[in-house]
Amino acid sequence: MKPLILIYCARVALGAVAGLLGAVWNQAAGALQNPVEETNYVFFFNSLTVALLIYLISYYVFKAKFRAKVEKQSKIMTMGIGVYFFTWLVFWILTFTLSEGIT
Repeated sequence: MKPLILIYCARVALGAVAGLLGAVWNQAAGALQNPVEETNYVFFFNSLTVALLIYLISYYVFKAKFRAKVEKQSKIMTMGIGVYFFTWLVFWILTFTLSEGIT
């Protein structure tokens, strides 16, 4: 499998993990605090921060692993960025909505 295709597929999976992790983490943090004081946009920005951190960490991991195999180093950063954030958003909304219905 070519390195860029592998990076793309990994970013899809990492986007799902970031969405699930961000929503579950925010629900756990919200349960510890007064739910009246917390608003949904705070949960969203906290989850976005988690997603950005996971994306940046994955960039450095992929850069170390595929540095010699990819012609343009900027492709490692940009490959799969759209599908990563779209997948993150879908999984975040799904998990956040389902967890709101449970509580």
